[in-house]
Amino acid sequence: MIDAEDPGELLDYLIARGHLTGASGVTVTNLAGGVSNKTVLVHHPAGAWVIKQALAQLRVQATWLSDPARIHSEAAGMRALARLIPARHLTRFLFEDADNRLLAMEAVPEPFENFKTQLLSGQIEPGAIEQFAGVLGQIHAASAGDAALAREFGDRTFFESLRLAPYYQAAAAAVPDAAHFLDTLITDTRATRQALVHGDYSPKNVLVRNRTLILLDHEVIHYGDPAFDVGFATAHLLSKAHHLTAHQAAFIDATRRFWRHYLDTAGDADAERAARHSVACLLARVAGKSPLEYLSATEQGRQLAVCIDLIRGGRLADPDVVAKRFAAALV
Repeated sequence: MIDAEDPGELLDYLIARGHLTGASGVTVTNLAGGVSNKTVLVHHPAGAWVIKQALAQLRVQATWLSDPARIHSEAAGMRALARLIPARHLTRFLFEDADNRLLAMEAVPEPFENFKTQLLSGQIEPGAIEQFAGVLGQIHAASAGDAALAREFGDRTFFESLRLAPYYQAAAAAVPDAAHFLDTLITDTRATRQALVHGDYSPKNVLVRNRTLILLDHEVIHYGDPAFDVGFATAHLLSKAHHLTAHQAAFIDATRRFWRHYLDTAGDADAERAARHSVACLLARVAGKSPLEYLSATEQGRQLAVCIDLIRGGRLADPDVVAKRFAAALV
């Protein structure tokens, strides 16, 4: 198997496989920040590609293993999403290689900005939040009840190894007071097969170019519980409300607008389960195997305590209620 982060080795591979005609005018740059993949930018005379090669051990401090074959689930996901949402919200899939556990896509032309970076700088554009919600709603609405997609993406092995185990199960083991809540949610999630679920619907995996959001990183895609995506996304917005106190009210409002616009686009949702996933993800991002790097130890402890209070506080009707209670608990 080639090492995609070795520029010479990758270049030789691309030429040998006929993807490039030669090395003239080609530059290879390793991209930082990848947790589950080696990610490389290849500039060539006709354009630019991003090459992703799946890692068996993710780049986190804890032991976190996942079969690199998931890269082919991502390739299938890219092809499926291209049929469900407008092309402007996706990068174009180019090729995959089963032996070397890699795929290639067209690179997004510069200039662009990472959505997470934009949000952490305090830029909370209403139009971007509505797009963030709307694209997710389109995915869920367009795939709901689709028997062919349910068959193609019925294997949830990578959702188990990349989400349920390191997030919910790890948090349940670390926080006994939340174990019953999380274990029950895991059971409910496993029993639900309603729509195509992205599984990693995070601002980190979105680029903003010309005010258009472009979705990346589809390796956790599967047919399952769409409420997970809603909870995963809203937990990111609420965690930023916690961290960026000067913009707390704006992030709380953004979370509530996200939920409203998602409903407008998706047309239907299990509101209560979405709320439970929101709280579970808030907890998992401070007590699971992948804590949010921008939260301080003090913030992590506070967020954990708030989540326990939310769990003990009775029924959570929808993510809007979670946002309001979360904000009140931070005061």
